[in-house]
Amino acid sequence: MPSPNSGESTKDKYKEVDAILDTIGEVESIDENGIIYVKRHSDGKIIKVADLVDDRDKAKRDKIMEYLRNIKNSKDMDLIIALGMAKEGFDWPYCEHALAVGYRGSLTEIIQIIGRATRDSKNKTHAQFTNLIAQPDADNDEVKLSVNNMLKAITSSLLMEQVLAPSFKFKPKFEDDDEPPKKGELKIKGFKLPSSKKVSEIIENDLDDLKASILQDEQIRKAIPGNVEPEVINEVLIPKVIKAKYEDLSDDEVEELRQYVVVDSVVRSATLEVSGDKKFLRMADKFINLDELNIDLINSINPFQKAFEILSKQVTPKVLKLIQEAISATKIEMSIEEAVILYNKIPKFQKEHEGRLPDINSFDAREKRMAESIVFLNNLRRERKNG
Repeated sequence: MPSPNSGESTKDKYKEVDAILDTIGEVESIDENGIIYVKRHSDGKIIKVADLVDDRDKAKRDKIMEYLRNIKNSKDMDLIIALGMAKEGFDWPYCEHALAVGYRGSLTEIIQIIGRATRDSKNKTHAQFTNLIAQPDADNDEVKLSVNNMLKAITSSLLMEQVLAPSFKFKPKFEDDDEPPKKGELKIKGFKLPSSKKVSEIIENDLDDLKASILQDEQIRKAIPGNVEPEVINEVLIPKVIKAKYEDLSDDEVEELRQYVVVDSVVRSATLEVSGDKKFLRMADKFINLDELNIDLINSINPFQKAFEILSKQVTPKVLKLIQEAISATKIEMSIEEAVILYNKIPKFQKEHEGRLPDINSFDAREKRMAESIVFLNNLRRERKNG
């Protein structure tokens, strides 16, 4: 929902909710938890709706929030209507589509909204974020800046949450621990596991929000470009943000959460590479043997370097195309031999299609595969150049 102070708002948030419900269908009932049951116009299906916009009855709002905190499966909720409440207080991993109306004033809020829709869940193979915004006035610099900031938030969120990187579970590695890590595990010397339910819940439900808050901190933003040592960012500045956001955490809990944030951010911006029977992570300008990972080494790396590389630039069509190619490259399964054969067919394709290159989003399987060969070979060329 748009802010009542925005140009997209009708200035009556309650009527806006009523209009949404009327558009969906007919309200059948409201249960003891405050959940609205709506019979959908299109197919007659009863869907469950949570209204977090209506703040006139605090007790009712608290019941709805408690219900949302205890959701166990995708059938427990179909739609949540909110202004700001959906950014905090509960987790909804079953969410498939986040729809935001109007401009958002900060990168933090956009990253939080994206994070709500991109949680892993068995009920979905696709997640989508849609931002409905008025067509920008080319003469309005403030609007252009807002739109560009939104794109920066989306792209930096993609990099931070790593569509582009391996996903690991982190475990401590002890001195006499010779047992190899299980698939998907990463053992780190000196790493501390969460010792309390509070820290575990923050890691499970609010990690996106915490990372967004860290990135928005003024001291962090000044330090990220590289004029402050990574150890200062990781061991001094990040704990300050954590303490300010979660005042009830003990010093030990702050350290556990700090370690997880730093390790998760550094590892997710790394590239996994294999040489013989050894596995390495390329982190920043370092190659690290997985068997030699330790928390001091990770503390020596700027965890938000990739995010800065996006936030420091204007997000142009060219930049977005490069990001799309990087994401697509991780999903393409192709041999070098096939890529070369397809690539050699592209000049003929161009002659038949007025000089244009194959489109990776084409519905034509042959054209799509040729476009994938371009992305595959471009990515291979970059890897060889950097390697």
